[in-house]
Amino acid sequence: MFTRYRTVLSHPGALRFSLTAFVARLPISIDTLGIVLLVTGLGGSYGLAGGLSATYTIANGLCSVVQGRVLDHVGQSRVLPVVATWFALGLGGLIWVVEAGWPIGLGYLCAAVAGASYPPIGSAVRARWSFVLAGRPVEVQTAYALESVIDEMIFIVGPTIATVLATQWHPWSALGLGLVAGLLGSLALAVQRSTEPVPQRSAPDSGPRPPMPWVPVIALAAVSFALGSMFAAAEVSTVAFSAEQGAKPYAGVLLAAWALGSMLAGLVTGTVHWTRSSAERVRFGAVVLALVMVPMSFIGSMVGMGIALFVAGFAIAPTLIATMTAVEQTVPGPRLTEGIAIIHTGLAAGLAPGAALAGLVIDSHGASTSYLVALGGGVVAALIGLWMPRLVPRGPGAAVPAPSPAP
Repeated sequence: MFTRYRTVLSHPGALRFSLTAFVARLPISIDTLGIVLLVTGLGGSYGLAGGLSATYTIANGLCSVVQGRVLDHVGQSRVLPVVATWFALGLGGLIWVVEAGWPIGLGYLCAAVAGASYPPIGSAVRARWSFVLAGRPVEVQTAYALESVIDEMIFIVGPTIATVLATQWHPWSALGLGLVAGLLGSLALAVQRSTEPVPQRSAPDSGPRPPMPWVPVIALAAVSFALGSMFAAAEVSTVAFSAEQGAKPYAGVLLAAWALGSMLAGLVTGTVHWTRSSAERVRFGAVVLALVMVPMSFIGSMVGMGIALFVAGFAIAPTLIATMTAVEQTVPGPRLTEGIAIIHTGLAAGLAPGAALAGLVIDSHGASTSYLVALGGGVVAALIGLWMPRLVPRGPGAAVPAPSPAP
């Protein structure tokens, strides 16, 4: 079943850069949680912790697309060491400011620097796969499935380790782990030159920068925004549901079941030879994600919710893999890192409104009702998906059709 994974990982340098990217990506599952654990562990308020986390997240979302563009143009080996160093300085400064009790304005500045400079490792590693597997669309699909599985593993392993470190050792240790992993992982990825995509400015026939096909990219980013809202709303609702059931410590178990279902589906996705276009799979996945949210508001037990979330997770990874595949098939190679970063930014941008709206509903109507916010995100994603297939080509190299004129 897993022969395809062995095949893609057997390419020279592939296993090494994928494992390196795993380490470099750990901060995405650690840093915002680590900020909360640091601030509250030292007696600070949740409001302050949330403000610093939001600053970090917003800065990262605003700058990841710019970083993706620079990575495509200048090259990973030149850019990653610079931004990773600034990331480490910003995160280290945040730890120092909070520990020393310095003016919190400096903490917000450090959080912004760390978030803005954390490199888009997920985009960079997928661009490497596209470069290494050029002309092998089926293998690219398998590689993207592998990276989606790794993403899920990161969100299962990272928060668990961070929580144990911060609660059993020292409040700053979770952020310290994110700092070390992000810095060393990024530097180790940068030195792997044989698998680095050729920077646009170094390509012998680069010429003018190719145009970005904005219509399909924005459509895919809009789907990602809606899905990000759905994921965040479901996560907040699940924590609140566990608290209402008198089992808040087991909220992590429910969320782990959700991630486990997604990880297993991602593994299977990488072994399938798809005949449907990536856009059709995005549309189908978005519809399924909306449907699996429907029963959540009617579940009244922890066991039932765990089973429901586990089953719902099976729709996540295939949909996200199809989304990244659609980007790879649509965006010109010299701008691929930028294109993938736009999708990641769409996902990240949806987290805050989804979580905030779910929180408002929880306060006024309870956890079960708040799952309707997640359902709404899935419905919006599905509606965009119904419109999207004609915008995204069926395979690599296909032209992007122009939208039909309005009647």
